Amino acid sequence: MNREQDHLQQLGHKAEIPTDYNPDVLEAFENRHQERDYWVQFNCPEFTSLCPITGQPDFAEIRILYIPDKMMVESKSLKLYLFSFRNHGDFHEDCVNIIMNDLIRLMEPRYIEVMGLFVPRGGISIHPYANYGRPGTRYEELAEHRLRNYKIG
Repeated sequence: MNREQDHLQQLGHKAEIPTDYNPDVLEAFENRHQERDYWVQFNCPEFTSLCPITGQPDFAEIRILYIPDKMMVESKSLKLYLFSFRNHGDFHEDCVNIIMNDLIRLMEPRYIEVMGLFVPRGGISIHPYANYGRPGTRYEELAEHRLRNYKIG
């Protein structure tokens, strides 16, 4: 591990999977290409949370797409963070917005979107989508455009 990444606690160590929602496991590192815009996408096809009413498990693929600014999320910490929802009870829409808000706090990205492709339960599937573009910038306009033109992907 190099000096820039000495502060990362999860990378290179045995993973302790959180037993409940825990945003404190998220870690960030410096973006080495701050001079340009580029996309980073994460797909988590094994996301699990609990229905807050019935306690039954909900399964989804979570897709995260962002344009970094100064900081980027470290992938192992993101995996552990997403695993921390396994015993957490929240509605699908809440999970997507909580994930997005936690990542905004961590990284302050130029742009981010989070989508949940939840497996049908009771014959209905739910696919919540949330996005954010930094206010007062072209990324805010990008967020508005993508929200207006959103299609399940």
